[in-house]
Amino acid sequence: MLQIGPYLLRNNVFLAPMAGVTDRPFRQLCKRLGAGYAVSEMAASNPRLWQTEKSARRTNHDGEMEPKAVQIAGANPLELAQCAQFNVDRGAQIIDINMGCPVKKVCNQWCGSALLQDEKLVADILQAVVGAVKVPVTLKFRTGWNRENKNALKIARIAEDAGIAMLTLHGRTRADGYKGEAEYETIAAVKATVKIPVVANGDITTPEQAQRVLQQTKADAVMIGRAAQGRPWICGEIDHFLRTGTHLPPPLVNDVRSLMDEHLRAHYAFYGEFLGVRTARKHIGWYVRDLIGGEIFRQQMNVMDDCEEQLAAVDAFFASQLVHGERLKYDV
Repeated sequence: MLQIGPYLLRNNVFLAPMAGVTDRPFRQLCKRLGAGYAVSEMAASNPRLWQTEKSARRTNHDGEMEPKAVQIAGANPLELAQCAQFNVDRGAQIIDINMGCPVKKVCNQWCGSALLQDEKLVADILQAVVGAVKVPVTLKFRTGWNRENKNALKIARIAEDAGIAMLTLHGRTRADGYKGEAEYETIAAVKATVKIPVVANGDITTPEQAQRVLQQTKADAVMIGRAAQGRPWICGEIDHFLRTGTHLPPPLVNDVRSLMDEHLRAHYAFYGEFLGVRTARKHIGWYVRDLIGGEIFRQQMNVMDDCEEQLAAVDAFFASQLVHGERLKYDV
């Protein structure tokens, strides 16, 4: 079992922080279905944004399974240190620092993976945040700024020296974005270099791939990102395979029908009806995207603006899937 500070995690299959995706209702569901650990969406370090409705939601952990981890993003060491302390005061038990986001609007503010260009600033940030809080601090980063400037080994050593408790490395550079295929050689090199736990991230979409990545990199855990969208049970599937070497059967239609009802009701309660029914559309689209008739249904969802209507439509769609059998059938 992997341990972060005082927290013994139940398995080594983690859910990645994803902006606009890994809100509290989704994290809770993924943890219940088998994710050993999950991190919040990134919270801005700018103090002017701490009291906004969006920031308040992103740092709301009421009733969430421990450990409660918050990811913070920014470029100013003092602001990030203050942000870490602010979130610890609100219940965060682990602070994760974002140096992996490749999105332009983040990097243009010299945040996320843009920070990898300035190793001195990286060191200053890590030291400031670790020194500001008494909870474990972790780091999520990429292999470098671009393929000509990979510095993951240097960043990993800086992080270990600063007192970082765990590293999560996405096997792409900032310039790669999400294009092409993740490479795992750099993750293996980082794991061989540091003594702290290392988590492998990038393109892990199946149990077999998770197993190959763990074998290739010798990483302590894997982190699942986009593959969990619409499949909150995937971490549990991967954990089962890693432990037993066998696959769980595809989910039953009625089980997913119940999960979606649970997920959507929690989502509406968290966001309120106006925002909830609209932000739920992407989750519904992910759940149904590869199912028979899913694309047509997704388009229908985009014009609904009433929670009960949306719930009823989702229920009816999954009831219709029973025509194809008791287990989900994918149109691929």
